[in-house]
Amino acid sequence: MKKIVSLIMAALMITAALTGCGSNKKTVATDGSTSMSKVIGALSETFEGDTGIPVTYNATGSGAGIQAVEEGRCDIGLSSRNLKDEEKAKGLEQTVLALDGIAIIVNPENSVKGLDIETVSKIYTGEITNWSEIGGADAEIVLIGREAGSGTRDGFESIVGVEDKCKYRQELTSTGDVITTVASNPDAIGYASLASVKDNVKALDIGGVTPSEETVKNGTYVVQRPFVLVTKKDTTLSKSAQEFFDYVTSEAAGKIISGAGAVPVK
Repeated sequence: MKKIVSLIMAALMITAALTGCGSNKKTVATDGSTSMSKVIGALSETFEGDTGIPVTYNATGSGAGIQAVEEGRCDIGLSSRNLKDEEKAKGLEQTVLALDGIAIIVNPENSVKGLDIETVSKIYTGEITNWSEIGGADAEIVLIGREAGSGTRDGFESIVGVEDKCKYRQELTSTGDVITTVASNPDAIGYASLASVKDNVKALDIGGVTPSEETVKNGTYVVQRPFVLVTKKDTTLSKSAQEFFDYVTSEAAGKIISGAGAVPVK
């Protein structure tokens, strides 16, 4: 009798365990661009609230996020640049989630209000080295940028035409670090995702155009790049990851993306 009772109890425990596993919802793992933190954070918060499915975000930078997808270490990669041909050749594909302006930022104390692309290029290649040369104070320009592999750096350098020519004083590993450094140095200049810029720095007009959601969307602000979701072409996402992917690329997510400072493509 005791044996029968034990078998019944064991069967009930297994059934309960299986039922519990079926009701649990797998975490969605994202990895990559630090510039996308505000957008992904806002989308994840709403998605989790609606579905109960947790979303993790590992802010490693665009290059690292792309590699994480390739190696199967996350569900969805986040990149603030388009995939390169060699990355696509490895079976990766991209879906543009939003557009983001790259703001050229200075300290609020800086009297310079705007530049053109040619002048920005001359600053970052070391041809212009003092703020007095462009209407500012008599002070050496301190060049702040991102590390190699950063989507923001890739976007900035390609648009401005300064690939592999920049004379950086500091190369930092996150958007937040760039903003903090520029905010603390009246002679610094840097670049950062427009979605992340706050009042502690000043975004310069470029070519007479102020960076904003409207000017990014209509194309008049030229220093802009895509926010991209990266997946494997021949790999099926988990049910939870697919649900998250479908949600963030839906028209309904557009208001959240816009509220986070980026321009939704839908």
